[in-house]
Amino acid sequence: MSLASQPLIERIRNKEARIGIIGLGYVGLPLAVEFARAGFQVVGFDVDGTKVEAINAGTSYIPDVPGHELKEAVDAGTLRASTDFSGLRDCDVADICVPTPLRKTKDPDMSFVQKALEVVAANQRPGQLVVLESTTYPGTTEELALPMLEASGRRVEHDLFLAFSPERVDPGNPTYLTRNIPKIVGGHGPASTEAACALYAQVVSQVVPVSSTRAAEMVKLLENTFRAVNIGLINELALMSHKMGLDVWEVIDAAKTKPFGFMPFYPGPGLGGHCIPIDPFYLSWKARQSGFECRFIELAGQINGSMPEFVVTRVADALNAIRKPINGSRIHLFGIAYKRDVNDVRESPALDVLELLIRRGATVTYTDPHIPELDEHGRRMTGISFEQAMAGTFDCAVLTTDHSAFDYARLARLPLIVDTRNALRNHAGPNVVRL
Repeated sequence: MSLASQPLIERIRNKEARIGIIGLGYVGLPLAVEFARAGFQVVGFDVDGTKVEAINAGTSYIPDVPGHELKEAVDAGTLRASTDFSGLRDCDVADICVPTPLRKTKDPDMSFVQKALEVVAANQRPGQLVVLESTTYPGTTEELALPMLEASGRRVEHDLFLAFSPERVDPGNPTYLTRNIPKIVGGHGPASTEAACALYAQVVSQVVPVSSTRAAEMVKLLENTFRAVNIGLINELALMSHKMGLDVWEVIDAAKTKPFGFMPFYPGPGLGGHCIPIDPFYLSWKARQSGFECRFIELAGQINGSMPEFVVTRVADALNAIRKPINGSRIHLFGIAYKRDVNDVRESPALDVLELLIRRGATVTYTDPHIPELDEHGRRMTGISFEQAMAGTFDCAVLTTDHSAFDYARLARLPLIVDTRNALRNHAGPNVVRL
C-alpha cells in the first residue's frame, strides 16, 4: 500500500470517509444509495433543485432506485442532497457522474465535466480522492482533470488522488445493478489506483484495476462501440433482407443456434440512450486528433442513424398498400423511451420517427407508461393511456419501444401496425408489418 494513500484507504475501510457524488442522474443516484447502504456518509450534489428536494424527501425519480431504499438511507441520515457545492470541502471523495453529450458537430461537449472539475478544484482538500465516471475520450483525465486539480499547487499521487472508473449502468435491467457489475478502475499512478479500488470494493462485487486512466477510458468506449458496430451490422442486414425478400428475424434466430463464434444482435428503429449512440463518436473524434480515421465506426453510426427514416418508409409502404398517404393519416406510436421500461428519452429513435412523420403531414399521438408528457426539441405533447389508445381509431400504429405494460396480443389485432421490435412475432398476421 502506498504511504501517501494509506490514511485515506484506512478511512474508507473503516467507513469513516465522507463521499460526495456530483450529478444525481442514472449513474450518480444509484451509486450514492449504494454507498449510503454500505454505511458511508454521502452527500449528493446537483444543480437541479427539484432533484435535490426529491431526494431529501426520500422520493426516487430513477426507476432503478427503489423508493424504499432511498427513503431508508435518507431517514437513517446517511444520504442527503444539496445544491451547495462548497460541501465538497468536507468530503474525502468527490465522484463525478455528469453528462457528456455530443455537440451537433459530433465532437465531445465537455462543459458539464469542466464545470464539475471547477467546483471540485475550488473546494478540494488535502488527501481527497477525485474519480471521474462520466464516459469520455481516452486522455480526458490526464489532459483536463489533472491540470485543473494541480493548479492549486497540490500534486496528484502525493496531496491528492485521481482516477477514472467508467459507469456501466444499464437502465431498466433488473439483474445487473450497481452492486453486481464489475467496476473498472484506472488511477493516475499506483496510489490513486489503490485508493479508488479500496473505495469501490466497499460497494461492488468485483473491482478490476487497469494500468492507467487512459486504459480505463478506452475500456468503456470499447464496450459501447462493440455494441454500436454490431447493431449497425445487423441493421444493415435488415435493410438488405428487406430488399431481398428475406425475414431478418428468421435468419438471426437460425444463426444464434450456433454454439460458438456468433453473438446475436437485433435490428430496431435506431440507437438511443446516453451511451451507445454517443460514445463511438468520442472515440472517432479522439482518433482523428491522432490522424486516424475510424471508418468502420463512423459507417456503423451512419447506418444506425438512418433507421428512423427506414421505419417511416415502412409506414408509408404499409399505408400505401391500403391506398392512404402519410399526409393526413392518424398515426400512433407505442413507446417513446429509448428502451424497454425506462423513463429516459435521450437520443430515442422514436423521437426521430415522430418528427419525420409530422414533417410528412401525419397527425401523431403516442403512448408510453413511463413518459406521460413529452417536451423535446420545442415540441410538447401529452401521451394517452394504453386503454385510450386501444379505443382510438388510427390509420396506422407503430411499436417503436416494447414495454412490459403493453398487451401484445391486443396490439396485434389493430387494423395496421408496424412492429420495429419483433415483439408481435407470436401474433403475426397480414396487418402486422415487421421491420
